[in-house]
Amino acid sequence: MTSFQPTPDFAAHLDAQDILRDFRSRFHIPPGPDGQESVYLCGNSLGLMPKAARAAVEQEFADWERLGVEGHFHGTSPWMHYHETLTEASARLVGAKPVEVVVMNNLTTNLHLLLISFYRPTATRYKVLMEGGAFPSDQYALESQVKLHGFAPDDAIVELVPRSGEHTLRTEDIEAKIQELGDSLATIILGGVNYYTGQAFDMAAIARAGHAVGAIVGFDLAHAAGNLELQLHDWDVDFACWCTYKYLNSGPGGTSGVYVHERFANRPDLPRLAGWWGHDPSDRFQMKKGFRPMAGAAGWQLSNAQIFPMAIHRAALALVEEAGGMAVLRRKSEQLTAYLEFLIRGLNLPASRLEIITPQRPEARGCQLSLLVHQQGRELFDFLAAKGIIADWREPNVIRLAPVPLYNSFQDVQRVGAALAGWLTR
Repeated sequence: MTSFQPTPDFAAHLDAQDILRDFRSRFHIPPGPDGQESVYLCGNSLGLMPKAARAAVEQEFADWERLGVEGHFHGTSPWMHYHETLTEASARLVGAKPVEVVVMNNLTTNLHLLLISFYRPTATRYKVLMEGGAFPSDQYALESQVKLHGFAPDDAIVELVPRSGEHTLRTEDIEAKIQELGDSLATIILGGVNYYTGQAFDMAAIARAGHAVGAIVGFDLAHAAGNLELQLHDWDVDFACWCTYKYLNSGPGGTSGVYVHERFANRPDLPRLAGWWGHDPSDRFQMKKGFRPMAGAAGWQLSNAQIFPMAIHRAALALVEEAGGMAVLRRKSEQLTAYLEFLIRGLNLPASRLEIITPQRPEARGCQLSLLVHQQGRELFDFLAAKGIIADWREPNVIRLAPVPLYNSFQDVQRVGAALAGWLTR
């Protein structure tokens, strides 16, 4: 960070060197209060709209208009197999084999479907390990799942909390808790990146530790997919799911992805909530009783594809692929986030006023920095908004800033630093 400079000229110089700079023009950037492009740093909540999205959906409207039901078989991209057009890119996105991924439903629905299969408690092995302060959807899902099996959430759910005076979890403490729970631990389910602090967990280490005590290990990748370079298969993760409307820019309430390790690919004995679309396609249309799941993650499907959300997702995934994939995006992301950190730390604010609670090590965070503002936090958030900087406020006093490599620039980040400096000198 010592080589950075806080000036507009320096930021423009970095943008000129950026091999991804032209991708910004492929997105709709919301205008700020002055009518100029805003600085949009809220991709960790909802990513921006790709300009290709509208045409992608219009194509499916056209096929529906022209073909009706025959669009399932004779459309430009026949709907019967539409979800399959997302498989290869989704596998590359999360570091998986194609048989291990499927796109379907939405995130919390998929989390429940996976927990039906991968939280199988017994009288003695029934504990679930999650991070304290996980996103409410995960908390509610796990509460309901343990109740479904007759356990009390306060007993069955174990929450990881940071050490006193710290904001994030240490990997060695997670591993120690896993070892402590031992053969009482049934399932681990953590966010790949914690939504509040922006901490990225060491998923490979957690998977190793969990498997060592006989537990199943899964992750909610809502804030990790499209943000981190993932290698789910090589990390030996058992299951995972993610949304596509944050860093994957696939529209509000967009579709979701699922990963199930190939060791479970041919396990029809696994309990699951079955649906017609997950049945073996060789005789699906014979409409017989007796569910026989497809091999791999596809066997967890319930219903046919959500064509319009998937069309947007396909257009958005194509941008990730065109950019060179997550390895390329991650390199820029690390530099953008480091520049933002440099500018904030350069303000020399005392910790009693403002702290960055996101880990400083690049491998321990995504592109998000969470600012814990001890004084006038909401006023600062509103001040940034008035300057055309769209950030995210989380109660009670955290501002989340997420510079996304596909559409954010170094000049965006420099504008944030300048606005923060202006706030201090009002």
